[in-house]
Amino acid sequence: MRRRTFTASLGAAAVAAAAVPSAAHAKTRGHCEDAYTWRNAVVNGGGYVPGIVFNETEADLIYARTDIGGLYRWQEPTQTWKPLLDWVGWDDWGWTGVVSVATDPVEPHRVYAAVGTYTNDWDPANGAVIRSEDRGETWEAAELPFKQGGNMPGRGMGERLAVDPHDNAQVYLGTPNGNGLWRSQDHGRNWSRAEAFPNAGNFVQDPSGEYSDDNQGVIWIDFDQDGRVFVGVADPDDPLYVSADRGATWQPVPGAAAALGTADGNRTIPKQAAFDHENGHLFIVTGWDPGPYNGAPASGRGGSIQRLSLATGEWTDVTPAYNPIGAIPGFGGLTVDRRRPGTLMAATQNNWWPDEIVYRSTDSGATWQTSWDYVWDANWSWPPERTDRFTMDSTGSEWLSFGGADDGPAYAVKHGWMIDALAIDPHDSDRIMWGTGATIWGTERLTEWDAQGALVGWDDAAGHQIALPIEPFTVAVRVEGLEETAVQDIAAIGGTLVSATGDLGGFVHTDVDRVGTQIRHPNWTSGRGVDFAALEPDVVVGTGDVEGETAGHVGVSTDRGATWLTTTRLDGVAGGANGGTVAVGADGSVIVWSPGDGSTAPVFSTDLGQTWTPVDGLPAGALVRADRTDPNRLYAFAAGTVYASANGGLAFTATGATGLPAEGPVDLRAVPGRRGHLWLAGGKADAAYGMWRSTDGGRKWKRVRDFDEADAVGFGKARGRHGYPAIYTSAKADGQRGIWRSTDEGRTWDRVNDDAHQWAWTGKAISGDPQVYGRVYIATNGRGLICGDIED
Repeated sequence: MRRRTFTASLGAAAVAAAAVPSAAHAKTRGHCEDAYTWRNAVVNGGGYVPGIVFNETEADLIYARTDIGGLYRWQEPTQTWKPLLDWVGWDDWGWTGVVSVATDPVEPHRVYAAVGTYTNDWDPANGAVIRSEDRGETWEAAELPFKQGGNMPGRGMGERLAVDPHDNAQVYLGTPNGNGLWRSQDHGRNWSRAEAFPNAGNFVQDPSGEYSDDNQGVIWIDFDQDGRVFVGVADPDDPLYVSADRGATWQPVPGAAAALGTADGNRTIPKQAAFDHENGHLFIVTGWDPGPYNGAPASGRGGSIQRLSLATGEWTDVTPAYNPIGAIPGFGGLTVDRRRPGTLMAATQNNWWPDEIVYRSTDSGATWQTSWDYVWDANWSWPPERTDRFTMDSTGSEWLSFGGADDGPAYAVKHGWMIDALAIDPHDSDRIMWGTGATIWGTERLTEWDAQGALVGWDDAAGHQIALPIEPFTVAVRVEGLEETAVQDIAAIGGTLVSATGDLGGFVHTDVDRVGTQIRHPNWTSGRGVDFAALEPDVVVGTGDVEGETAGHVGVSTDRGATWLTTTRLDGVAGGANGGTVAVGADGSVIVWSPGDGSTAPVFSTDLGQTWTPVDGLPAGALVRADRTDPNRLYAFAAGTVYASANGGLAFTATGATGLPAEGPVDLRAVPGRRGHLWLAGGKADAAYGMWRSTDGGRKWKRVRDFDEADAVGFGKARGRHGYPAIYTSAKADGQRGIWRSTDEGRTWDRVNDDAHQWAWTGKAISGDPQVYGRVYIATNGRGLICGDIED
């Protein structure tokens, strides 16, 4: 990562030559004759969508932001999302964490995004505000002298970016950690701190950790029709400010501290706001923490909904009085219906069991209805039944059940969790979308809610509650085209693609254009590694992190990923982030697993993981791999040392190789059909870092001098019938990062991607396809599993 210095007022720095270039191929030697097309292996979502923003003046212009996977624009004709930040390169990987998005209500072709993933040292680079004048097709950037937190606590609050509808050259940005309110007066080209703004915020919900200790700072900016600018601040003592002179001076809003700064004795902050201009109301949801993870405080109530009369300055607490499960733990999203004054909706946050609640009011918050309710029998038996206003249709994303089944009122397919993105279409009262930790839900039948009436009544004769007859409408998946998984490993088997993914475990694809099947047994919280037996490819193994499970971390399939067997938990290795790495011998007879706890030495199994025996000769944490031709040969790597086994993984010995990376992550892979052929990529900057190859089982290694840096390596079908497998790598050659391919055993390399398709960080895993020449699979950290094919 490069570090930068800045002055107080920042000029624009061009990104991707000010406009994303058309496809162009670089090379280290020779000429690349192949142009590539790119798409995702379809999962549909798979990550947190903290913001959905509709343009106020142009119908069907909608943006969705993600916490690590970039920004998307809605395509109405296909009902899909289009990725807009695939041009972000390796050095600026943090720009795929989108803190906020603002779409210009005056000139809808203009759009802005505040980017930067972490405010701590996980991301050493600063953030930026990027801007586009063609709805996100091309971008320029103004880099900032501080960090932003697209994947930090509070990322669902806001929006922190806002375009002044009375003068759209004025764009505001709220920032964390004492950096205050910033403003551009030239459509985002130059930025400077709004020195007149008096409060940079001081609220830190949990100062105990390097991730949870963010000062949330300036949270959101919004505009009244009379030109006043309102700003929400993470300071319970002074949470709301207003300017009546376009930001020249600012005053605290009277009564705001009492209304927004406390809730049942908890110190709270204004998380989101929405104007009802027709009725002269500003609605604000508050919370005792920024979200999106924490539950309610000890008092049970974690926030409120407040209404400010813009004419009189009067505050009214309009918090819903009813939650089927007790106290409302807190609120996430808030939205108003621009076409139906007085109609607003809000979503609970961390109402973990049995489900989140979406609230709707048509009388400015005086009364509320819930999206679902309990129905109790005469004996108040537990659990009660549940009745719903709408049904959740997960068709096309069946994995959203997470392998579960309905359990009383706890449905397998839920309204969601972490619902901060909640938006009614300002042009269509029937359309709403909301984002969750996994997907986007939506409907075009929203106003049917208002005709349904109450969900629950009372049977006087029977003396108990009854569900009143209503006609539920349907809420369905609206996330197609948005791919947000963080892929950890790839196994490309003939006709089958198996991937390990963060948070979701893993997926099996038999057709990359259709949603894959989620790996559910074992129940990995995050998948870490996958492998298959090269001579018996129906045998597939994987490993992942598990929580609260008695089964082992390793999963085994004997039918190419169609079904999975759980394995025995290894003594001494608890649940949690201990997935490590796993390898299966070429004939499927032995599995070698290296736990990820850092203290347990690798083990092997000859009975599909039912029993485990310690491996001789390997240190804890070693990376394990299998030869793709010889069942007796397996390999391992740890701290610069290569190990080899000639007896099927029972024992390993160091090969004596030198000159390999002793620090930093590495990717070691064995070549299909070539006994003893190994390639290694990885290392650490300012140390050994690059690519090496061995043809004798790891005893001698030769550095591939083409690459200054390399991080992942894999293989696919050879160009010729009897040629060496095509080699693919995510690497840096002659100062240029890219996805490279060699068809001549590494003598020459061609860059197969282009500047418009970089996907930020791609260093985890890469693989070619064993049956389709030129096809490459690329693991990304938040843009899913990318598939590239040679253009027809």
